[in-house]
Amino acid sequence: MYRATQDPYCYPGTTILKNRPNLRNQTELDKFEILSTTKRAEEPLPVGRFDYRHYRAIHRHLFQDVYTWAGRIRTVRIQKGEAMFCYPEYINEKMSALFEGLLDKNCFRDINSEGFASGAAHFLAELNAIHPFREGNGRVQNIFLRVLADQASHPLDFERLNPPDMLAAMIASFWGDEASLANLILQLMRVR
Repeated sequence: MYRATQDPYCYPGTTILKNRPNLRNQTELDKFEILSTTKRAEEPLPVGRFDYRHYRAIHRHLFQDVYTWAGRIRTVRIQKGEAMFCYPEYINEKMSALFEGLLDKNCFRDINSEGFASGAAHFLAELNAIHPFREGNGRVQNIFLRVLADQASHPLDFERLNPPDMLAAMIASFWGDEASLANLILQLMRVR
């Protein structure tokens, strides 16, 4: 769970995020969230230009049954352990610049596998450091990576993904070591 000060997203006196079904038990909320987002992930995802608006639309699609704020940037400061994420007052600026850079790079189309893996790892590391949503950042990052890889003709086999390896690679990338994440992405590429 994220730590946040004076968190208006949580029920008073708890760390449980306010949610549409009004679940007040974290285990029940976790189960509902997984069930709801898994169902929504199986549906067609929002179509877009691989820009900031498109990214927010994917979050909204996945979490629309769980949180009223799905697809909206967070308004509180959050951290996990020692990792302090982007302050909310800078999220729009940082996200806009990150996605403009992605579009400037033609969404990593027309480059080899190693180039895609390296570019995608850097993009994900920056995206993770911004952490625009109060909850669900990792899931949206993975889905966006899958869609990005598909459109760049570098499809990824997420069936082979080991979640602890992905978490370790994302943590390393937060502290500046993107090599593990790039290698993991390269390993997930489907052999054609």
